[in-house]
Amino acid sequence: SSYNTTMQVIPQQFIFCSLFHLQHLRQLNLALNLFMTAFPTRFDKLENLRYLNLSEAGFTGQIPIEISRLTRLVTLDLSIDTLFRTPLKLEKPNLKTLVQNLTKLRILYLYGVNISAMGNEWCQALSPLTELQVLSMSDLIRLDRNNLSGLIPQFFTKFPNLTCLSLSSVNFSGPIPSFSSSINLRDLILALNQLNGTIHSTDWSGLSKLEIIGLGNNKLSGTIPPTLFGIPSLRTLSLSHNQFNGSIGDFHGKASSLINTLDLGNNMLQGQFPMFVFELHGLTSLNLSSNNFSGLIPVSAFQNLRNLSALGLSYNRWSIDATTINISSLSLPTLAELDLASCNLTEFPGFLKNRINLARLNLSQNFLVGFERPLKNITSSVEILDLHGNQLQGEIPILSNAAYLDYSNNNFNSVLPAQIGDSLQYAFFFSLSNNNIQGSIPESICNSKYLEVLDLSNNSLSGPIPQCLFQMNRSLGVLNLRRNNLSGIISDTSSKSCQLQTLNLNQNRLEGKVPNSLVNCKMVKLLDIGNNHINDSFPSHLKNIATTWDAMQPNPDKNQSELQHLQCEDLRSGVKYQDAITITIKGLVLELVKIPTVFTYIDISCNNFEGPIPEVIGKFNALYSLNVSHNAFTGPIPSSFGNLLELESLDLSSNSLRGEIPLQLANLNFLSCPNVSNNKLVGPIPTITQLQTFSEASFENNAELCGPPLKTKCGLSPAKEDSPSDSETGSIIHWNHLSIEIGFLFPLYAVFAGYVFPFLFCL
Repeated sequence: SSYNTTMQVIPQQFIFCSLFHLQHLRQLNLALNLFMTAFPTRFDKLENLRYLNLSEAGFTGQIPIEISRLTRLVTLDLSIDTLFRTPLKLEKPNLKTLVQNLTKLRILYLYGVNISAMGNEWCQALSPLTELQVLSMSDLIRLDRNNLSGLIPQFFTKFPNLTCLSLSSVNFSGPIPSFSSSINLRDLILALNQLNGTIHSTDWSGLSKLEIIGLGNNKLSGTIPPTLFGIPSLRTLSLSHNQFNGSIGDFHGKASSLINTLDLGNNMLQGQFPMFVFELHGLTSLNLSSNNFSGLIPVSAFQNLRNLSALGLSYNRWSIDATTINISSLSLPTLAELDLASCNLTEFPGFLKNRINLARLNLSQNFLVGFERPLKNITSSVEILDLHGNQLQGEIPILSNAAYLDYSNNNFNSVLPAQIGDSLQYAFFFSLSNNNIQGSIPESICNSKYLEVLDLSNNSLSGPIPQCLFQMNRSLGVLNLRRNNLSGIISDTSSKSCQLQTLNLNQNRLEGKVPNSLVNCKMVKLLDIGNNHINDSFPSHLKNIATTWDAMQPNPDKNQSELQHLQCEDLRSGVKYQDAITITIKGLVLELVKIPTVFTYIDISCNNFEGPIPEVIGKFNALYSLNVSHNAFTGPIPSSFGNLLELESLDLSSNSLRGEIPLQLANLNFLSCPNVSNNKLVGPIPTITQLQTFSEASFENNAELCGPPLKTKCGLSPAKEDSPSDSETGSIIHWNHLSIEIGFLFPLYAVFAGYVFPFLFCL
């Protein structure tokens, strides 16, 4: 009476030749297969089906109308993981046509299905399903086509038999409607939306059958209703990544004893540690990180939670006393994940001596000084270790099975072990930045074949950069070696499969030329090889690694309401790497730890560029800062600069610019730091503009420039401009042929510096 092909690769000719002859079949499970073909269209032959599971079967395209004729269906599962597969379509037939005759449905999974219907339309489409108990429409993709944004319809609260409602990742907004009448609800999952307001509209005490409440990753606020914790059947309560505030009351003897998962992280909760938690002996996962809790927590209080597998207490205002524990009295035998970042720890928690199966350990942003025996006992099991922001010193601990290692911002002063790469065979992230690591970079680092991020910046490393690092093309996305003492050349061996997004070699002693093969690294967002001894001409061959000139112009179709920052986030591991650069703007040297994607900045100062300043720069009306100082530019200041209405900093100093200051510069209302000094400009500084409000230093050393703020008074007739000498005309840079391309939403930041002609180019 049933047919199950789960977890097999079945010959299609067998399935589609014989399957639909089984007319008395009542259950059919084709889930988790690899058919990789369009949906079969003969499902209506199986008219006695009660159960049909086609989730992850590998079918593609439109869901066939024949399924709508299976009127005896009780369970229908068409869900698909859109991360790995193309979504299924519900267009012809649409949702209404598919389910209008399936009135006996109790369980319906449409996870990841592309529904082409307005929000009110698919609510009406589901109205005939009066016996519905389980509905999952989470992760509906292509939301612009599904039109599923907006309020959660009250419609969902009117299914008397509904036991499971999953509407996560659907882009709903507004308040959560009252589910007080949904007394049979067992699972309520509304995570990963844009829901806001409080959650007090529901009488949670009346939902006695609730086992799972998932409201995380929304914008919910207010206090957490005390009645939530008292639901007798509650097992999972996830409210993380919201804006809940207030304190958590004393629920001594009142909270559900069945709670095994409590996630309140990333909110604005305050007060003392909720001591009732220690009464939840079945608790397996507890996350209170990133709140405003305060007080002192003795780790020994966790001795009653022997089933705990994940504990997160990071980033609060409390301190954790982990030093006065009798090691034999505390045993957490199932603990696999421990997050105690920024908990004012001065020593490694002693109870770690008993740990041999810890997979994740985060003790970052504390006051740890030396590695102690507890850490040495767990090095064979830890996969993720984050110890950045401490005061650690001594030898660098290398974990053979680790995938993520962050030792940045400590006091390590040893050398990199010669065989470090052999110990990082499974690592995708390795950072030792901001230490005092000495010696050379071992060639063995290239044996880390899965490495995606390598950050050894701000150390005292010397010697050449291993050539093989530029050949790790299929994995390495970030290579940050800035602020060291590395020497030699930059290897010219990057292949067409280069995956680099960040290459930062600034402030070393590298020589030679800019490698031609960098043109193969078309994913680069930040390229910084400034402050070295590079001796080369303008690297016009790199024009193809950036975006377009047009991207420097504001796009009204792009939503810029939320500030974003440049970061590498397309790495296969899913880890995000925050880029940083050093820039000079308005005469100040700034460290941009977070680079706004809307920050548009051109700096080609300190070079030997000759000829006129390109007029095309005047089209970059999203430009924030322009620095072309200390070159050999000649000719006039382009009048098109008056179009740069967002410009705040303009430095044209130390060139051989001639002519008068164009009146169009009076349009630059945001300009706060101009500098045209040390040129050959003539005539009066434009009056009735803010240009006359700047300091004299902004205009000095232009022999025939006159008028306020300069002390030189202007004559009755305009000064005559000398003809440029042959030595001043030089060779002209044909910018239109160079086509150096600049990004806006995803800008390319590139910095170069040369020994003969120091060259800085930062976008």
